[in-house]
Amino acid sequence: MRRVIYAAGCLLLFAGQASGATTGPSSGLNCKAGPVTRTYGKTNWLVYGCDDDRSVIVVAAPGNPASPFYFRLSPGKDGYHLTGEGTGSKDATDSAYRDLNMLSEKDIATLIAKTRHR
Repeated sequence: MRRVIYAAGCLLLFAGQASGATTGPSSGLNCKAGPVTRTYGKTNWLVYGCDDDRSVIVVAAPGNPASPFYFRLSPGKDGYHLTGEGTGSKDATDSAYRDLNMLSEKDIATLIAKTRHR
């Protein structure tokens, strides 16, 4: 139950961010599919798929030293963009950023599919 409340709070934080986005179809995204748990930077993250079928939100799982923090992977004109926000451990977020930044478009598509079939 605590995990659900934590994830919901993080998603609400993102929803406020997304509603102000000006990057075309990514504004006002609904990212409720999932989560699936993945390891990035040797720590656990909860991955949620978005309703554009091309974006994901990666939220620090409970107990992750990066918490509170989330990343957003979203498509742009020149490939995927990785952004993040939060106040968790910089070492933990930097390590996860490196791993997430190496994901290919195929990897991201696979993640999105997994969030839909959990």
